[in-house]
Amino acid sequence: MAEFFDIIDDSGKIIGRAARSECHGNPALIHRSVRVVVYHPDGDSILLQKRSASKDIFPGRWDMAVGGHLDSGEEYADAALRELSEELGITRDVPLKVLYDIQVRNEVESENIRAFGLIHGGPFQIREEELDEVRFFSFAELRELVVEKEELFTPLLVRELKILPERIQE
Repeated sequence: MAEFFDIIDDSGKIIGRAARSECHGNPALIHRSVRVVVYHPDGDSILLQKRSASKDIFPGRWDMAVGGHLDSGEEYADAALRELSEELGITRDVPLKVLYDIQVRNEVESENIRAFGLIHGGPFQIREEELDEVRFFSFAELRELVVEKEELFTPLLVRELKILPERIQE
């Protein structure tokens, strides 16, 4: 079954719909996405996923553990809770905090993204067709890995790692 996304203009107004296959690889089609940063209760690490080798973009790279596109007419917070439930088996009644809004514009895709934060140490029930692995990484470990082996991570995660450590403190 094909996934369809709302296409938006630069102001965020919905101007149409397109299939996932049309959006990835066509950066002129801007769509909306959500991410959830899952912080460990110790406050010094975040949960990352190793993307499935069958993913259409950046297969096999480490990325934020929870993320996805908004269904038609869906609000950001509702999408975040849906993605938490679908990808990690976390119930939809957890408290989320808005962390930041960012825009991605590159040769692969264009997205407006809202990121939420959640403090949760597990357990997790991962969807194996979506994720190959999830694990917590400390911020110190990530800083070192990104410098030495940036190609292990999605470009968006590399960008986000620059702002995440201070967001848990706010």
